Amino acid sequence: MPTRDRLHRRLLLPAGLALLVGATVGATATTGAAAGSKARTAEAYDLVIRGGHVIDPKNNVDGVRDVAVKDGKIAKVAANIDTTATKKTVDAAGDYVTPGLIDLHAHLFPGPEDHYANGKNGVAPDGFTFRSGVTTAVDAGSAGAANFDLFKKNTIDRSKTRVLAFLNIVGKGMAGNPAEQDLSDMKPGPAAAKALQYPGTIVGIKTAHYEGPEWTPVDNSIQAGKDANIPVLVDFGEPRPERPLKTLLTEKLRPGDIYSHAYSGNRGELGPDGKLNPAMQQGRDRGVLYDVGHGGGSFGWRVAVPALKEGFTPDAISTDLHITSMNSGMKDMSNVMSKFLALGMPVKDVVNASTWKPAKAIKRPDLGNLSVGAPADIAVFDNQKGTFGFVDSFGFRLDGTQKLTTELTVRGGEVVWDLNGKAATKWTPTAKPEGGGTGH
Repeated sequence: MPTRDRLHRRLLLPAGLALLVGATVGATATTGAAAGSKARTAEAYDLVIRGGHVIDPKNNVDGVRDVAVKDGKIAKVAANIDTTATKKTVDAAGDYVTPGLIDLHAHLFPGPEDHYANGKNGVAPDGFTFRSGVTTAVDAGSAGAANFDLFKKNTIDRSKTRVLAFLNIVGKGMAGNPAEQDLSDMKPGPAAAKALQYPGTIVGIKTAHYEGPEWTPVDNSIQAGKDANIPVLVDFGEPRPERPLKTLLTEKLRPGDIYSHAYSGNRGELGPDGKLNPAMQQGRDRGVLYDVGHGGGSFGWRVAVPALKEGFTPDAISTDLHITSMNSGMKDMSNVMSKFLALGMPVKDVVNASTWKPAKAIKRPDLGNLSVGAPADIAVFDNQKGTFGFVDSFGFRLDGTQKLTTELTVRGGEVVWDLNGKAATKWTPTAKPEGGGTGH
C-alpha cells in the first residue's frame, strides 16, 4: 500500500505542477497579449497625409513628416504616424505639405455692377482658391462700410473658402470713379465702427486708387485702423509729387501697416539708378510690411529682380485676384509663388510669406500653421522640374526651373481639391459609389 501511495504521488505531483505552470504561463501570455494589444491600439484619425516634406514655418518644421487630422483640426505632426485605424490616408511622398495658403490680396465681391464692389471684376472665391492651395483669402477693399453687409451675405457667408476682408475707407468701396475719388465718403468713423462690428473678419482698412494730391485717404485710413486696432493696406494710387512714396513709408505708415504692389514700379519703388528706392528699406526698418499684390498691372521683373538681389523679399505673397489678372501673367497663387522660386527665394521662405507671415500681419495667429488644434487647412504641392516661363504684368517672361502645382487642398479637414485623386478610392469593376451615386 505505501508503495502504491508513493507511486500515486509521483504520478499526480508532476501533473499538478504542470497545471500550475501552465496556468502561470497562460496568465503571463494573456497579460502580454493584452499589453501588446493596448500598445498597438492606433488613434482613429479622419485623415493622415503621409510621407510629405512638411514646411510649417511657425513650428520650425522643415522635413519629412506625417500630418494627422481629426474632427476638422490638426491632431498630430510626426514621423511614421500609425494609420491602422485611420479612415483615409494620402501618400504625399515627394510632395511639399504646407499649411493652407493665405492670399492676402484678392477681389471676391462679384455682382451685377461694373467695377469691384458687387461688380463684374470680382470672382467667387471657391472657384479659384482651392485649386491653388488657398484656404483663406482676404478681400482687399472691394467693399466699404456702406456695402460690407451685402458682401458678407453674398460671399463670406456662402463660401467654403475662409473669406476675410480689408474694409475700404471709401464707404461705397471699389465702385470706380468718381466714387473712389470722393473725399467726403472717406470717413474713419463708419469704417472703424464696421470693423469693430466684425472683429476677426474685417482684418484691416484699405485705401486705393486715389488720384488727387491730398493725404486724406491715407490719414483717414490710419485713423480708422487706430480706432479698430487693425492694420492698413495701401494701394498708393496715382503717383503725385505732393505725396511722395518716401513720406508714406517713413512717416505716415505705422509698424504693421502694409504697402501693397511692392514690385510694381508704378510709384517710385525703383530708383533711376535701377536700384531699389532706399525708402523701401527705410520703411521696413520702421516695421512696414510689403505685399506683392501681383494683379494685372502691379508686378514687374524690372523691379523684382534687382529688389531680390538686394535681399528685399516680400512679407506677403499674394495674387490681387480678379478677372483680368487670373487670365494674364498672374494666373493663381501657386504660379506667383513659383515666380519667387525663380527669383532664388528658398521654398521655405516662399511658404512662410504665403502662410504664417500674412497670418501674423492680419492678427490671425490661429491660421497659417499646422499646430495641434489649429484648423486642418492643408496644401500639398508637386514641385515640378523643367523649364517654365513666368510672365509679369507687362508682358515680359522670365524662365524658371521649378513650378509648384497644387495636388491636394484640405479645408477644415475636408478634401476640397484633389488634382490626381490622391485621396480617392481606386476604382474596381465591383466598386459602388457611396449613397448610390445620385446627384447632379
